Amino acid sequence: MSQEQVAAKSDSPETTGAAAAAGAAAAAGAAAAGSGAAAAAVEDATEDKPMSFWEHLDELRKRLVRSILVFFAACFVGWEVREKLLHFLTIPFVQAWREQNLPGDPSLHFGAPAAAFVAYFKLSMLGGAALASPFIFYQLWSFIAPGLYAREKRYVIPFVLFSTILFVGGGLFGWRAAFPISFGYFLSMAGTVGSGGVTITPTVMMGDYLDFVAQLLLGFGLIFELPLIVLFLSLAGVINYLQLILFGRWFVFAAFVLAAILTPPDITSQLVMAVPMCALYVVSIGLAYVFGKPPTDAQREAYKKRKEKEVSKG
Repeated sequence: MSQEQVAAKSDSPETTGAAAAAGAAAAAGAAAAGSGAAAAAVEDATEDKPMSFWEHLDELRKRLVRSILVFFAACFVGWEVREKLLHFLTIPFVQAWREQNLPGDPSLHFGAPAAAFVAYFKLSMLGGAALASPFIFYQLWSFIAPGLYAREKRYVIPFVLFSTILFVGGGLFGWRAAFPISFGYFLSMAGTVGSGGVTITPTVMMGDYLDFVAQLLLGFGLIFELPLIVLFLSLAGVINYLQLILFGRWFVFAAFVLAAILTPPDITSQLVMAVPMCALYVVSIGLAYVFGKPPTDAQREAYKKRKEKEVSKG
């Protein structure tokens, strides 16, 4: 084919139209990409835009409504398995009853026609709280997230995962370690007083038992959240490991006071709660040291002077 024929073919209407269509498509693609980038930039800017006070309240309302709805749905599931939950929670009580050689079979009582229903309803709420805890923790993080940097928002999945594991794990630790000791101590007070005296017989009410169990489970669940809370505050720069070290002696005191409030009045039960709290505090210091923001030079100097002052007084 000659050069004149090639040139003529390239100048034909079909070729010109195809070239124009290709150019228009490329221009449209570039425009779409530009508009997509612009939309993404606008979206990022919108996400980084500070929220007003009323926007925060509206966001809090949405998170609370969602959490409450999921909680009630989880309570319905807990109601369906209420007898299995009660059996699981009474295992330490039954074992302690038999270890104390108490007469009769282990039993729970209710003193009013509707008392058993109310007790089961509380139990379903306890099970619903455990079941809905991942979603509730996620809503909590989503409410806090707008005030964080983009790199800090990446921790949403680990936060939800470890929050749930620590909360449920703390409850299981209380059930496994604290419950047998507590029930053994309380039931040991039953029996005959003196020689031929009165006989103290345990009549444990179902509602009172579940209230006691819920208090301990919630206490241990919240206590085991300590490392995660400290890690979050250290990542945000609110606290650092030096401040935690200085506050250590006060935390030990607070741990034993809290354990004395939440556990029976015997030293063994208090140690079962206070010692894990102190161990978790030590773990929190390590997490703050590894992952948290380092202390400033002024804070290091203040810590050094305080330690020197304590040594000189000692």
